Amino acid sequence: MSAMLGQIAAIARKDLLIEWRSPSRISGLFFFSLALLLMVAFATGASTSILHKIAGGSLWLGVLLASTRSLDLSFSIETDQDALEGLLLWPVDPRAIYYGKAVANTMVLVVVATLLTPLMIAMYDAPIRGNPAIFAGFILFGSAALAAPGTLYALLTTRARAASVLLPVLLFPLVVPALVAASAGTTLVMEGDPMVQAPSWLALLVAFDALHWSLGGLLFGRVLEET
Repeated sequence: MSAMLGQIAAIARKDLLIEWRSPSRISGLFFFSLALLLMVAFATGASTSILHKIAGGSLWLGVLLASTRSLDLSFSIETDQDALEGLLLWPVDPRAIYYGKAVANTMVLVVVATLLTPLMIAMYDAPIRGNPAIFAGFILFGSAALAAPGTLYALLTTRARAASVLLPVLLFPLVVPALVAASAGTTLVMEGDPMVQAPSWLALLVAFDALHWSLGGLLFGRVLEET
């Protein structure tokens, strides 16, 4: 188990180091999501009370659309350098490759969502009135819910034509329950959650994560061999 955790940490560290050395990718994802928030806030002409209610959903819509570009690039370096086959030759468990890349993708989405949050609060006049720790939980587990199946599908579509189009087609229907839970829970936390419903939505999100992170680890090795 300790060897597996070390392999996961090494792969995640490698991917995050690539992100650190190429900050244009995260900044591109951030400004893409920010453009969507601005479009919803100003193009709809909605009142402040309406914007307050759709703030959580708008945040996750921005993160979802940004995730498609982030996940699409998960295996870009291996593909560009013809190193995808080399992953099979590594003396590591294929599950470590999956979990390492999924952790790195989760962290990228967490950074994007965290950077968007204060801007969303200002534009939508939607301060966090509930428990900030639960809000942070939605950011973390919501990002993980997109990264887990997204990493698997990114490998599945990496050699396909029009992979940038195929990935969202496969991913979006699968993550709808997680997106609903994250959006509803985030909105409740921002509104104050007088009925204490947010923890139930967070539990649902954690269950979704547990299912897809488990299935992703089981299926990744087979998909890697076939790819």
